[in-house]
Amino acid sequence: MSIAAGLSLSFASVASGADMTPTKFTVRIENITNPDAFTASNGVKWSLAFSPGVAVVHTEKAPIFSAGKKDRGKGLEAQSEDGDPSMLAKSLENGKGIKSVAVFNTPVGVSGPGPITPGGAYEFTVSGVPGDRLSITTMMGQSNDWFYAPAESGIELFKNGNPISGDLTSQMILWDAGTEVNEKPGIGPNQGPRQKAPNTGETESGVVRNAKDVKYGAAFVNVSSVMRVTIKPAQMAGAN
Repeated sequence: MSIAAGLSLSFASVASGADMTPTKFTVRIENITNPDAFTASNGVKWSLAFSPGVAVVHTEKAPIFSAGKKDRGKGLEAQSEDGDPSMLAKSLENGKGIKSVAVFNTPVGVSGPGPITPGGAYEFTVSGVPGDRLSITTMMGQSNDWFYAPAESGIELFKNGNPISGDLTSQMILWDAGTEVNEKPGIGPNQGPRQKAPNTGETESGVVRNAKDVKYGAAFVNVSSVMRVTIKPAQMAGAN
């Protein structure tokens, strides 16, 4: 799949869903923080941004990572360290149980790719049928290798055969990829805004785990304080 600027979608044909009309969902990721909302231990104020990411519709329970195990070397490292989802998206294409892969990289109201800064949002569309799940990844921009995603099994797109709708933020988790040693968020020299080049920083041969269990992580795991993720089926697009 060619990952172009903007949103790129690739849908696989699925025999089991041949007799169903897929439901389209609009997903919105909002950065609800304020500029300079955080203060580092040295007194420096910093703002939080979220990187471009990947949205995957799948039937497998752990298409991107497995908690407690090492990164698979399929692109999650570049996503979580550098905010670059292209390698991860490419590696997922046509994988077992993968229904579609979408790269979201252009903020709403902006003409070109980039992160979402305070007040910004990404919005994209995916499609699915009962039995499908949704996984999303985006980097915490002021970290070494932290990323936001739901549990490894993803989010069920249908409940009792009905498409889900509403706020998904409570299902998002801040994860540590275990690929780079953590520095103090917002001031670390090898974090996205300050690193000299992609893939710099001390390598960590760790495992993917909830950021609450790693150094500096506990202060940032309240996802609902920084992000809002919502989903709405197409047929509800005009609903209030």
